[in-house]
Amino acid sequence: MSTEPPPNGPGQPPEDDPFRKPPPTTPPGGGSPYDSPQDPYGGQPQNPYGATPPPYSGDPYGSGGYGGGQDPLAGMPPLADSGKRVLARIIDIVLVSIVVGLLSWAFGISEYETDPDKIEYGKQFGQSLLAAVLYIGYDVFMTAKTGQTLGKKWLKLRVANLDNGATPSAQTNLIRAVVLWVPAVFCCACIWTAICGGWSFFDKPYKQGLHDKAAKTVVVSSA
Repeated sequence: MSTEPPPNGPGQPPEDDPFRKPPPTTPPGGGSPYDSPQDPYGGQPQNPYGATPPPYSGDPYGSGGYGGGQDPLAGMPPLADSGKRVLARIIDIVLVSIVVGLLSWAFGISEYETDPDKIEYGKQFGQSLLAAVLYIGYDVFMTAKTGQTLGKKWLKLRVANLDNGATPSAQTNLIRAVVLWVPAVFCCACIWTAICGGWSFFDKPYKQGLHDKAAKTVVVSSA
């Protein structure tokens, strides 16, 4: 019996049927020396230099919580005015200072002497410790709930994560509050508060205070 395929006729597959057509061959010496070699198992062309590198993201430090080369503020409310931030902070300082004063008086640790011969350093440290606990606790508790202290709420401002605009976690707010309040209460008082918060007047592009930079947060408008 002959093994030759029958000639084309009615019902026979055409000549361009891929199952009948022999695979193309490359003529000797043909092709470009820069062509990618073919996978001997029929897959995609192989890259002799390894996998194709990913496209450049625009961020030399990787995503790092800053949006991976994209503007992290895209779709977020506008950044808060630095002047309104200062006013909101002053409101918070006045409110917490009243509580600190009342509790210091109640615990008998009020210390307002300026004469070094009359200062009771135990009381002074106790009052500073109380102030630090209250300022930090106030900031962490209020900001972790809504992103707002009372001062920020009244002036329609909100603290947000820089990378996604969400309300910061308690841990993030703790970092932010410690950087702001510990040096201010135990060392530099108004000087550190002014430097830390006033940094937002000059910072670009996110108007961050030093405490914002430490916690990777921004302050935006909530209006």
